[in-house]
Amino acid sequence: MKKLLKIALALLLTVGIVGCGSQSDSSDEKTLTVSATLDPHAKILEQAKPLLKEKYGIDLEVKVLDDYYIFNKALDTGDVDANYFQHRPFFDGDVEKNNYKIAEAGAIHIEPFGFYSKTVKSKDQIKDGAKVIISNSVADHGRILAILADAGLITIKDGVKVLDATVKDIASNPKNLEFTEIKPELLATSFNNGEGDLVAINGNYALQANLNPTKDAVILESANADNPYVNIVACQKGHENDEKIKALVEVLKSDDIKKFIEETYKGSVIPVK
Repeated sequence: MKKLLKIALALLLTVGIVGCGSQSDSSDEKTLTVSATLDPHAKILEQAKPLLKEKYGIDLEVKVLDDYYIFNKALDTGDVDANYFQHRPFFDGDVEKNNYKIAEAGAIHIEPFGFYSKTVKSKDQIKDGAKVIISNSVADHGRILAILADAGLITIKDGVKVLDATVKDIASNPKNLEFTEIKPELLATSFNNGEGDLVAINGNYALQANLNPTKDAVILESANADNPYVNIVACQKGHENDEKIKALVEVLKSDDIKKFIEETYKGSVIPVK
């Protein structure tokens, strides 16, 4: 009899512990944690906060990070519910390389990529042997080279997909451009220090350096709506249709957020149609 009582007590304690755990989890049901780079992603998310709260009762917590290679790892391990910082080629490459179990939840905006210079005012002024500083993120290389190819400064080997192109895939380089690779977060600093003749800076880091792509870039990427380099919201695989994730994407695609993006960034960030 005593043995049976001990078993029953143990079962009651186990149920109590599980019940407490479930109650704790339910307290976070209306909190959504999203990691993002500071500008424009985190600033756009801050605008989404009151809309998410008002329409869905969701409390949005924004975690600002600046190292591209932390975001998807943190999402994969469940440290955050979603992230908003990357374009599709970076996402696809990072997932394939690391076997992350994460997925795209929605496409939000485009940030035109540009080449900036302290000395060169137009592509016609680019000298032979000019030093070009680019991101060491391979996911950016095809995009960077495509811009240079469109500007007539290089050609890419036949049969190479532009999105997959690297410096090794350059077929002709009439100006003998010399490429140096550094971390993406250091590109704006490199530009401000006057390093190189041209510095290829992606949109969010250009904004942090107070550069307006449409005004300050020597060479600017076409910002068509079908650009493959749209910035996306990502979440853990299988959670794309979760209420909180769908609500976030809906708000980020809302007219209110589109208006904020258009009025704030004036062409340097473009909402996806």
